[in-house]
Amino acid sequence: MTDMVIETERLVLRSWRDGDREPFAALNADPEVMEHFPAIFSREESDAMVDRIKAGFDMHGFGFWAVEAAGAFIGFTGLSVPRFTAHFTPCVEIGWRLARSAWGYGYASEAAAAVLDDAFGRLGLSEVVSFTAVTNERSQAVMQRIGMVRDTEGDFDHPVVPEGSRLRRHVLYRVTNPSYGSAR
Repeated sequence: MTDMVIETERLVLRSWRDGDREPFAALNADPEVMEHFPAIFSREESDAMVDRIKAGFDMHGFGFWAVEAAGAFIGFTGLSVPRFTAHFTPCVEIGWRLARSAWGYGYASEAAAAVLDDAFGRLGLSEVVSFTAVTNERSQAVMQRIGMVRDTEGDFDHPVVPEGSRLRRHVLYRVTNPSYGSAR
């Protein structure tokens, strides 16, 4: 995994450390943090996600960065390649998940904007997408704050979320590299 670090005014986006596993597991076990996901994660599921994130950096040169505020781990923000098939895949997705104690400070938007700068600068990506359950208004607000535009024709039923779940319907947002033109 890369030793690269992205710094913003208040945050450090960095490689994962073994010490991040415990606070990440606590975050993933918090029902409020996981409200817009089908279930909370067990410690084993949380650790497996960290392992997948590290492997993603090795495979793609990008992934979900561990995020620190004032020297403390608060969650992740970064890029991934979705592991499911939909009308808009293959693609690169931006996502975030922060501990409840880090909500309301603009950290998700600040970190995500830095990740987009990296995606369109260092990585030279032409487009980044993001998606979430229709019910997740907080994440949709972050998407809008970082310049993403909702692709209303792109909304979809998430293939990994069970039929009948209130979380199955997802909204799709896009942002295009300014060097390539505007988002659809």
